[in-house]
Formats: sequence, C-alpha cells, structure tokens
Amino acid sequence: MSLHRSLKTTAGALNQHRNVLTRTERIERLVAEKRFTHGDDSPLGLVKVANRAVAKKKKAAKEETTTEEETPVSTE
Repeated sequence: MSLHRSLKTTAGALNQHRNVLTRTERIERLVAEKRFTHGDDSPLGLVKVANRAVAKKKKAAKEETTTEEETPVSTE
C-alpha cells in the first residue's frame, strides 16, 4: 500500500523548526540561562521556554552597475 503524498517526508523534514521542545531540551535551555539548577529545581512543571524561529534575511539584489565600467579611463 502506498503513502498519501501529504504523509511523505522529505530529506530535510527532520531538521525543520519545532515549536515544542522536549523536557530535556527545555532543561538545557534553562540551565544555560541560569534559571534551573540540578537537584534544587524539579523537572516537573517547568516554566515555558520560547523557541522562536529566526527569520532568514533576504539576499540583497546585486547592483548591476559597477564603478569600474562607468569610470572613463584617462590616458595621460
């Protein structure tokens, strides 16, 4: 039986941005921000951790005119 096209995954599908983090990922982020200490804080009922995707900047259009082509060359 074949898979429906909406259920097929692409090669890069596993590397896509996820909004929901696992408990261990949230603890790692909180430890890095010094908001969680092992042994003192409970791993249950953790605070929310924002996982925002960083928007990639669009590449600027290359200028078609270059200064070398427009400057006249003087032969003095």
